[in-house]
Amino acid sequence: MSKITRGGCLCGGTTYELRGDLRPVVACHCVQCRKTSGHYVAATQVAAADAVIDGDTLTWFRSSDIAERGFCRVCGSNLFWRRFESDRLSVWAGTIDGPTGLRMESQLYPECAGDYYDLPDVPSVGQETLK
Repeated sequence: MSKITRGGCLCGGTTYELRGDLRPVVACHCVQCRKTSGHYVAATQVAAADAVIDGDTLTWFRSSDIAERGFCRVCGSNLFWRRFESDRLSVWAGTIDGPTGLRMESQLYPECAGDYYDLPDVPSVGQETLK
């Protein structure tokens, strides 16, 4: 049987199940991630076909010409990021219920990091290197 990981938003209006293995966590310090989360984002990733999203509060916001972000329109929880025409879904690691067993492996856009925090002690990579 496949591993199932569950999570959702703060109010419970949107929940999800992720089936199968998750990518290690990647931190993103880009301005869009910092503005939508209030800090940097730490996200895992799964094949979109392996994500089952339930509830009626999920809203998608087109945040750029290449991607959109999913959040709960009731409580405001940031949940997802996806590139248009991609078969992958990024999931905010903090929205996963219970222990994840995941570890942060790398980070994106460290040159955009806020001046109020130290960068995580993980390698910096380009977005094109991520699967």
